[in-house]
Amino acid sequence: MKTKTILRLKKSNCKNCHKCIRYCPVKSIKFSAGQANVIDDECILCGQCFEVCPQNAKEIKNDIESVKVMLSEHRVYVSLAPSFAAAFPGIGIEGMRRALAELGFAGAEETAVGATIVKTEYERILREEKPNILISSCCTSINLLMRKHFPDTLFALAPVVSPAQAHCLDMKKRIGGIKTVFIGPCIAKKYEAAESDAIDAVLSFTELMEWFDSAKITPAPLPSADKGGKARLFPTTGGVIGTMEKDPDYTYIAVDGLDKCLEVLEEVRAGSLHRCFIELSACMGSCANGPLMPKRAPAGNTADILKYVREGDFEVGTSDKTLLRQTPTPIQQPMATPPEWEIDEMLLRIGKENPEDRLNCGSCGYNTCRDKAIAIIQGKAEQSMCLPYMMAKAEGFSDTVVASSPNGILVLNDDLEVQKINPVACKLLRVRNPKDVLGEDVTCLFDPQVFIKARVKPKKPVVERTYMAEYGCYVDRTILYNVDYRLFICILRDVTGEMDEQEKKMEMRMQAVDIANDVAKKQLKIVQDIASLLGETAADTLIAIERLKETISDE
Repeated sequence: MKTKTILRLKKSNCKNCHKCIRYCPVKSIKFSAGQANVIDDECILCGQCFEVCPQNAKEIKNDIESVKVMLSEHRVYVSLAPSFAAAFPGIGIEGMRRALAELGFAGAEETAVGATIVKTEYERILREEKPNILISSCCTSINLLMRKHFPDTLFALAPVVSPAQAHCLDMKKRIGGIKTVFIGPCIAKKYEAAESDAIDAVLSFTELMEWFDSAKITPAPLPSADKGGKARLFPTTGGVIGTMEKDPDYTYIAVDGLDKCLEVLEEVRAGSLHRCFIELSACMGSCANGPLMPKRAPAGNTADILKYVREGDFEVGTSDKTLLRQTPTPIQQPMATPPEWEIDEMLLRIGKENPEDRLNCGSCGYNTCRDKAIAIIQGKAEQSMCLPYMMAKAEGFSDTVVASSPNGILVLNDDLEVQKINPVACKLLRVRNPKDVLGEDVTCLFDPQVFIKARVKPKKPVVERTYMAEYGCYVDRTILYNVDYRLFICILRDVTGEMDEQEKKMEMRMQAVDIANDVAKKQLKIVQDIASLLGETAADTLIAIERLKETISDE
């Protein structure tokens, strides 16, 4: 069997936004380690995640190279989806045949031929087998949805191959010895080709345009000689029903868009629908708005397709209904829902114990907090995906840090309005209740000039020691301005005690200096007194010596 890995993730591009989960109708995306991963066994390849991803992180398997190899070894015919009339407006099947021939294809026909075969088989089943409900099998995503997520409704799915398979089988029977490539707007068709022997490869319109560009081929309009063309309605909402002969015993219902299709399948499951033929299309606007159609208004696509519709059916001859028969089988049973006690336990772990805590905001991608809890238990989601939970956790942690800080902390917005103030700052600035100043201008607390100074040079924090006369204290202020969040953070450290201690030390130093001065003065006086006494003694000694000399001389 050919590979079924159709939708891949560019891991480097996934940015934790959960948008793909939010838009996935069957939640077939697993989020782990900051990355979204497609769960192949559950994915219905509707392309919703591919279309909504803002980072272009999803990529679809490209089959251009494998088709080129096929062309080098075989005669290859194209089954061209009827929505080509919108993808290549005004070109027509003859113009597309010529352009495809330049790429090396042996021939090309419209898938609408296969659509004619299929709708004829639907008519026969309703007329001869008289089922209570018959759901069209044209949309591969719907087929996968029923096989993977609604296996108990498969009794209602038409046991008929898709128009693409019917056409490729028909071409292989008529022409013989060929390979077939389906070209259309659908991702899920690549899965269908991997399961079916009728279709050998699938290219999207996007891939075909890429190939035309690289080969410098521009399709040109040519008149068509093909007769019929009513089945070209198939890619429009209600297009299948629009081609059928109606049985008066049945009600015919056309539903497009996965949300509505899910509701219909729930009704089928509940047994509330009877005697009806239901045309289900995964894409809103049907195939005319497929995920790989050129991006334009769906109404414009539908208008181009309707312009190309002709009266009458394609000439298809009698088909072998055994070749068209396809018994839909379940691919896997959906994962079982965990028991209520386990769900309640998980809700408690993610901070959703009480009903008022369950915001059901959808930021995680799941519709309800209960759905998110189930996804965590099933290993498809992480606790960290809950934005309110993580915000509360982060805020609780930051509030604890701020509240327990030994310093005063103020947070101001760009308009210098107080956003947060901790208990230490309240005590320091004599604020009785934080609510008294929250949202107020910082001028109610002190001069704002220091914040203006911090805004001028945001990369360099302003650090200063100042005396706040109105509060009778000295503080060290550190002001930081965050440009990204446009917030000021002011850290206040009360240094009044330090300043008082410094003043005491200074006073003691001055006292010590005064004492030293007194001691020095006293010592100087003593020295002077000693010098005076020494001077008098020296004089008396000198006089005595002189007298002694005189006495000795007289003798």
